[in-house]
Amino acid sequence: MPGSAAAADAVGYRPLLFSIAYGMTGSVGDAEDLVQDTFLNLTKADQTGTSITNLKAYLTTSVTRLGINHLGSARVRRETYVGEWLPEPVVVTADRPGPAEYAELADSLSMAFLLLLEALSPVERAVFLLREAFGYGYPEVAEMVGKSEANCRQIFARARKHLAPAGQPVDLPPPPVRRTEGDELARRFFAATEGGDLDALLDLLAPGVVFHGDGGGKARALGKSLTGIRRVAQLLIGGLRRNRKLGVSRRPATVNGRPGSVLYDAEGRIASVLVLEIADGAIQAVHAVNNPDKLRHLGPVSDIGLLPGK
Repeated sequence: MPGSAAAADAVGYRPLLFSIAYGMTGSVGDAEDLVQDTFLNLTKADQTGTSITNLKAYLTTSVTRLGINHLGSARVRRETYVGEWLPEPVVVTADRPGPAEYAELADSLSMAFLLLLEALSPVERAVFLLREAFGYGYPEVAEMVGKSEANCRQIFARARKHLAPAGQPVDLPPPPVRRTEGDELARRFFAATEGGDLDALLDLLAPGVVFHGDGGGKARALGKSLTGIRRVAQLLIGGLRRNRKLGVSRRPATVNGRPGSVLYDAEGRIASVLVLEIADGAIQAVHAVNNPDKLRHLGPVSDIGLLPGK
């Protein structure tokens, strides 16, 4: 839309649109495609002379509905996914700040929150996401998903029931800890794992800590999540010990708004992304994304963790 005032104004909403699309899909690439399709819809509307009285509402509605449609095919792919599925990591490092939309993601779009949303239908996911993560009122949500306000209230209540079948309050991921506190716990965590200090690591892990790994059937990863504080600690120490032997280095990063690290092989290629979920002064979960398909948006990907023939 060269010269279009709407196009110029729309660019300012890109971070918000990316955040909604990423929250719907859990994929950086798919989110970028949905945002691009949203701008294409705006171009078509401008070319046909469609009157848009509220640009923000038009854009957020468009990207939300595109996300709902996208999830239909995405769920089919998820059903055949090998191993545990994790979202594509959104990484911000000191030397690679990334696009503005990466840095401005809502804090609630943590991996834990996105995993929670996987239990919902596409429309339930949209309604729950828009209410919980972005704080939209029911009238706005209703417009964005194309339902009545009363229906959206019912959908939101149903989504909560799906996430907490016993009628208990939904166990939403806790808000991020203060940056300084999270960074200090992360520093101690990686120092303990890299130093092989089991006792120090056990002191940092919550009793119910969970390790999640995503290899997508292409890279080494656990087939399912691992629980148990000692088992998780031993896995972490053993894994980082093997990495050191392979010449793997680590750089601190903020991943989906949480403390984490990017692991690089000896040639500087990305091998894995780790992210920590921290609450109540302890590490509640560790997520490791090893699937090369989910790392390519970050740069060249290593082959050191790939399974034979992949």
